Amino acid sequence: MAVALIFISIFVLFLVSILFKFATAEGDFTLISKRHVKREEIEDKVIWITGASRGIGEVLAKQLANLGAKLILSARNEAELERVKKQLTGKHAPHGVKILPLDLASGEDSLKESVLKAESFFPDTGVHMIFHNAAFERPKTSALEVSEEGLKATFDVNVFGTISLTRMLAPYMLKRGKGHFVVMSSAAGKTPAPGQAMYSASKHALNGYFHTLRSELFQKGIRVTVVCPGPIGTTTNLGASTSENRGVSEKRVTSERCAELTIIAASHGLKEAWISNQPVLAVMYLVQFMPTTGFWLMDKVGGRRVEAAAQKGNTYSLGLLFGKKKSS
Repeated sequence: MAVALIFISIFVLFLVSILFKFATAEGDFTLISKRHVKREEIEDKVIWITGASRGIGEVLAKQLANLGAKLILSARNEAELERVKKQLTGKHAPHGVKILPLDLASGEDSLKESVLKAESFFPDTGVHMIFHNAAFERPKTSALEVSEEGLKATFDVNVFGTISLTRMLAPYMLKRGKGHFVVMSSAAGKTPAPGQAMYSASKHALNGYFHTLRSELFQKGIRVTVVCPGPIGTTTNLGASTSENRGVSEKRVTSERCAELTIIAASHGLKEAWISNQPVLAVMYLVQFMPTTGFWLMDKVGGRRVEAAAQKGNTYSLGLLFGKKKSS
């Protein structure tokens, strides 16, 4: 029975992989079908980006500026935000771009002040849309190695700070009768993520909160788009990879493509969007639509994935299913 289940799962993964090959294999069906950004939903809109000093946040800032958005950039490092601002080009950039240093772990009083400042930058319109992009992630460890300090640091930024900032900003949007929260979650918020228990837990929490928020406030003009990327390739200012597995060949969606698809999802008002290459995208579909099989598959590879991470190996390889661990 177990052998049959193995072959069935492999066959299903094979079929899904082939299907996605013809659909570019970078996002879910609905997202890929949209193809282009609805520029009218971005141009001249006030958009606040957290975690804008590097990675996907920096790329989002560049692409949104090119689309004519009015930007507010936030992160803890003000000097890095200024660097990003100087590189922006567009209808309102760089001269019209506002810098707002922000630490999501600073507490409600500080976050309330940040919201007041953000709203004051564009008093005629206020903030139309916020990209909750800032996140905290620690190196991969097993679930039993989670420390209290690490758990608190992860949830302070990924959950408590993000939710508090939303609670402070939402009343302004409700008063205007419109607003849009774009939440950078993760594939780890949809499926088990062996080696990333704390990070996965924080993203599951985000998904639960923001999908509920949308359901409560949708009729009052509040939109929520939850974006769930799989492994994304990012680079430093010098062009070096910042991937945790630098010595390993992993096929990752580029940060530029991830940002583009995120903006497409937001501009079309999608409620949720998945962004990833294989095999992560296929696993997400399995867990969503065939949970028994999907969870069985993750149980099969879970321990091996933690070992591969410890050896700086490819944690997204199909070889893990057969006990193969590629190391750098």
